[in-house]
Amino acid sequence: MTTKFNLLDVVALTVDLQEYNLLRGQVGTIVEILADGAAFEVEFSDRNGRTYESLGLRPEQIMLLHFEPLSPNSKPEMATA
Repeated sequence: MTTKFNLLDVVALTVDLQEYNLLRGQVGTIVEILADGAAFEVEFSDRNGRTYESLGLRPEQIMLLHFEPLSPNSKPEMATA
């Protein structure tokens, strides 16, 4: 399944980025779409809204977070090669 990311989507890291003191699972917001969707600027903020890191990340380094259940009529997308 291919995930399409959009501006202001809330995402979580799928990898550790220890050089930036970021761990898998940390939550950020997409603030810019780079290279026609090949990368995304993700901003990480504390509970008070202060940004502590902003990085360009590849789609495989992040996952989209969902806040609503899927509609009962929705069907999962299947990826084909």
